Amino acid sequence: METLKKLLLIFNPTAGKGAIRGHLTGVVDALTKGGWLVTAYPTQDKGDARRAAVALGKNYDRIVCCGGDGTLSETVAGLLELEAPPALGYLPAGTTNDFARNLHLPKGLEEAAQTVASGPALPCDVGIFNGRNFVYVAAFGAFTSVSYDTPQEVKSAFGHLAYVLAGISQLGAIKSYDLTIRYDGGSLEGEFIYGMASNTVSVGGFKGLPIGQVCLDDGLLEVLLVRRPRTLPELNSIIQSLLHQHLPANGMVVGLHTARLRLESRAPLPWTLDGEYGGDHETAEIENLPRAIRLVRGEPAQ
Repeated sequence: METLKKLLLIFNPTAGKGAIRGHLTGVVDALTKGGWLVTAYPTQDKGDARRAAVALGKNYDRIVCCGGDGTLSETVAGLLELEAPPALGYLPAGTTNDFARNLHLPKGLEEAAQTVASGPALPCDVGIFNGRNFVYVAAFGAFTSVSYDTPQEVKSAFGHLAYVLAGISQLGAIKSYDLTIRYDGGSLEGEFIYGMASNTVSVGGFKGLPIGQVCLDDGLLEVLLVRRPRTLPELNSIIQSLLHQHLPANGMVVGLHTARLRLESRAPLPWTLDGEYGGDHETAEIENLPRAIRLVRGEPAQ
């Protein structure tokens, strides 16, 4: 019998209300049929995916993590600690699975497992936020938690921020943050109600934000910033911008591409990293770590 390549399957048994439990045998079978000798490791607690990747990753030719975006983020954190990290495959089994939309994976865990068993491992950037990694988004503002609670049918009908903003009846209800923002080649100042630095086509289950072309390995972060509206026409321009995926001429919504971003806030600013609470910070140093990992991808739909 020929020597099989070794694959470590790190899976979160509680992600997506235990989505993996009824599919684990099929996933392992698909990976084995792909030519891999599979070792399965169920995470036990928060941070366990990182610990498993650090302790075991150097002994395997490929790692596959199965769970939500949090499991993916933890696994990547562990890989970044290795001198020569193996390629990573991702089986989305969470509730939002934002980053998976970049990878052109088929629906169904068994079908996705066939892809991560045989698909090419291509370079992918990773974000760094005050020394902590994130895979696809660092965000602040009133909408960072709302997106994860919005029904999918609403997400399909409206844009992410547009839906949230359209439900605000009073301008005074919008919380804003007084910020100084510096990026490659420029700076901004003022009051902002939302901001994100990302490397993904989807955030919170919503696609089509007006950031422009997204490339996972170009060394750049896509940044979206929304200023505080002070009049109903300004609020309407923001809503229309997000609904129709364009940047308004009045500068209320700013989109840019940059390798580095620094935000200084007059008060502690709460952040989320890959959908998890990232702490309150008066200063945020965000940068792109280019081509830091190799990530298995499928073929884009024609």
